[in-house]
Amino acid sequence: MLIPHDTRIALDTVVDLVNTAPESELPASEQTDGLADVEALYDFAERHLISGVDELAEKDLRAVQDVRDRFAEIFAAPDARTAADLVNRLVAAAGTTPQLSDHDGYDWHVHYFAPDASIADHLGADCGMALAYIVVAGEQERLRRCEAPDCRRAFVDLSRNRSRRYCSSRTCGNRLHVAAYRARRKEASL
Repeated sequence: MLIPHDTRIALDTVVDLVNTAPESELPASEQTDGLADVEALYDFAERHLISGVDELAEKDLRAVQDVRDRFAEIFAAPDARTAADLVNRLVAAAGTTPQLSDHDGYDWHVHYFAPDASIADHLGADCGMALAYIVVAGEQERLRRCEAPDCRRAFVDLSRNRSRRYCSSRTCGNRLHVAAYRARRKEASL
């Protein structure tokens, strides 16, 4: 699947945003929110080179957390029609304003947010359009959650044959493969 550079960046951003949410499967005492305060939001914006971020406040944090929840719904959508409806509502709420831009050493690409958009609208528009690209391409099933029993992190499966099962083959995938190997060895020794 050929994905333009700016769409890939937006997909990476939306995955990281969704993965900041507390994991509801964990006990409340073990849940942590990666966007618990405005400082964490500043860090997220800096890490993802989100342009136009000046002053952020609690209202920005709450708005981004709301957008994050809406993105999580898209990852959980049971079919493309549901995902498309969720994306349409998200992008419409962000007030998309497509504009060509060539900044920070990047060639021409499309920004889907107005120059003075809030960070929540920026994320909703740009990342929402990246998810729209996936749905339009008929690839909604590439929006996944890790299959490791103790991990529900989101990821976009960009493997050629759509076979990726874990958020990271180095952590979750390797851990499960080692556990299965040890279980087979133990079974064989009995």
